[in-house]
Amino acid sequence: MKRFLFLFIFLCCSVVLNAQKNKQLKAYLDHKVFYESSIGNYVEVQLQFLGLSLKYKGVEGGLQGEVAIQLSIKSNDKIVASDAYRLQTPLMKDSIVEDVFDLKRFALQPGSYELEVSLQDLNANNEPMSGKQQIEIKDLGSQPSFSDIQVSETMTKTDSVSVFTKSGYEMIPRISNYFTTEANTLPVYFEIYSPEKSAQAFGLKQTIFQTKSNLEMEDFTRFSKHEVNQIQPVLRVIDIAKLPSGEYTLKYTLISKENKEIANVDYFFERSNEITEAIAAENIVLDPAFQSSIANDSVFYYMESLIPISKPAEIKNIISILKKKDSEQSRKYIQAYWVLSANGAKAYDAWMKYKGQVQLVERLFSNNFLEGFETDRGRVYLQYGAPSYIIARESSPSDYPYEIWQYDKIKQYSNKRFIFYNPDLVNNNYRLLHCDMIGELQNYRWQQALAKRNSPNRNIDDPNDGNNSHYGGESLELYQQK
Repeated sequence: MKRFLFLFIFLCCSVVLNAQKNKQLKAYLDHKVFYESSIGNYVEVQLQFLGLSLKYKGVEGGLQGEVAIQLSIKSNDKIVASDAYRLQTPLMKDSIVEDVFDLKRFALQPGSYELEVSLQDLNANNEPMSGKQQIEIKDLGSQPSFSDIQVSETMTKTDSVSVFTKSGYEMIPRISNYFTTEANTLPVYFEIYSPEKSAQAFGLKQTIFQTKSNLEMEDFTRFSKHEVNQIQPVLRVIDIAKLPSGEYTLKYTLISKENKEIANVDYFFERSNEITEAIAAENIVLDPAFQSSIANDSVFYYMESLIPISKPAEIKNIISILKKKDSEQSRKYIQAYWVLSANGAKAYDAWMKYKGQVQLVERLFSNNFLEGFETDRGRVYLQYGAPSYIIARESSPSDYPYEIWQYDKIKQYSNKRFIFYNPDLVNNNYRLLHCDMIGELQNYRWQQALAKRNSPNRNIDDPNDGNNSHYGGESLELYQQK
């Protein structure tokens, strides 16, 4: 769960930017690559400012914010494109504050680039905030190909022209690719490019499949034919009201007259749909083999054990069912959870594998107060799997007992570390102290906290206070080693 907002990759590509100290201004950054015959390949840099994070000043007619923006695109540390400007927000009325969007376009040759962004709220006494993002430009005009998929917050037909208009539509970019129950449509726009001067006939296939299991959601598969000129815009509004919770990939494939796949483009998104979850659990037919694996006195235990691997909406459902103390409903939910998470017939196997992991963390990490899955180490193990290796220090002259877990790979992320410590010195109660994984607790004074056993902090403004060199103090070297 993304409870902590630090500089990080947001789902598939976007970046969340935060100021370093006051952390008031919040903005999202993303980019999309397109092609225009007159200018070649170009990138759209998209920014979204959370309206409530901006500071506003009173002006005639309402309230207005202002942000200083600096954009630079580098290739081999050399700036090849840049822009610096001030963005004034639309006039806001009292208590009615909306998010603010901006978009800039830069023509770029095929190659690899690094985008750097610096932002500052000019009405607030905050430090500038910054972020980086990698850009890969392919030569879209040399062969049949796709632009990136642009998903929109709103898509409105218009006769006017602005920075947000394409093909007669005003499209406000949606940078977040997390869709809640209330978001029932997926408005997408993309372009198909053909280098031929005359129109070419192509087939276009639309598919949505579960990212983990690669299971195709057949209700969303569509085929269409297109006469593609040099640039062919495509607009679709996909109804996802009945798409269950999960992680999905939307994919478009270009098919030749000879029925060969010649190009494709995809878009990753996450769906949280409480409606379909409730329906799935309510209509489930209990499988005797599945249910025999759950003893009557363990139903609520295993129901609660799903929390470490569940999304916020799923956790809400789990807690609601647990409060009712309804054993049958809990059994139905556990089975429905694995039917939706796994691939149908594989649900039982996935459940039994997870059950074994729950039992393992119970043996390893439980204590007098917490079940194994309720502990920080148990939760991390169930959520991310077994670490690549563990460094354990049960005794130290000045440090509390601690463990460093290193993961070579977590999804698309490499070389992530978790450090747990036991300030109670009893009960096997190791707590998460610091981690460099996105969405996890980040405590940049973790060394001071670890050494606080015999080195109490006295000055919170001194970064080295409570962390003086001491015999046996090797935690930083162990944490940083490859």
